[in-house]
Amino acid sequence: MRTETNEQKLIEGLAHNDRKAIEAIYKQHFNMVQSLILNNNGFPDDARDIFQEAMIVLFEKARSGSFELNSQLKTYLYSVCRRLWLKRLNQQQRFSPEVDNLEETVPVEEDVERHEQRNKDFLVMEKSLKNLGEPCKSLLEAYYLQKKSMVDIAADFGYTNADNAKNQKYKCLMRLKKIFNSKKDSKE
Repeated sequence: MRTETNEQKLIEGLAHNDRKAIEAIYKQHFNMVQSLILNNNGFPDDARDIFQEAMIVLFEKARSGSFELNSQLKTYLYSVCRRLWLKRLNQQQRFSPEVDNLEETVPVEEDVERHEQRNKDFLVMEKSLKNLGEPCKSLLEAYYLQKKSMVDIAADFGYTNADNAKNQKYKCLMRLKKIFNSKKDSKE
């Protein structure tokens, strides 16, 4: 319940143009919106524009005096930003589905939770890669990030042929998976 009253105070602060409330909303929620935009054909400037538009929507709702937040603030902002972004993509013809019935596509809370879980998994994966050690880390980066062929990897890493490099890549992946799962399980 404390979160709801804190969020209500932020909305009231926004309605009164309180700089601290605006900054708090920005700090708490901009990264989530930026990830949404960047992961859906957008750029950092798009994220700033969309977030600003959502803040204007929230500001106008808060100023109306009749606005009642029926979800978490992050869920509300995510929903508004998602809708605004999909409309913009549709206008720019970078996205094809109809935008009219967006609320029927995916419940926003599920979308936000999935997005947050993905971010957590990426952080765990990053830590897992750091713990993987060499040559596995470099081998996987060569294949997945640098898009090198198995023949090139075999030559770079001194394997006798591409099949041996492929076997080593598989072993490295299994090791990474084991590290990832143990770190993920210890987090939850």
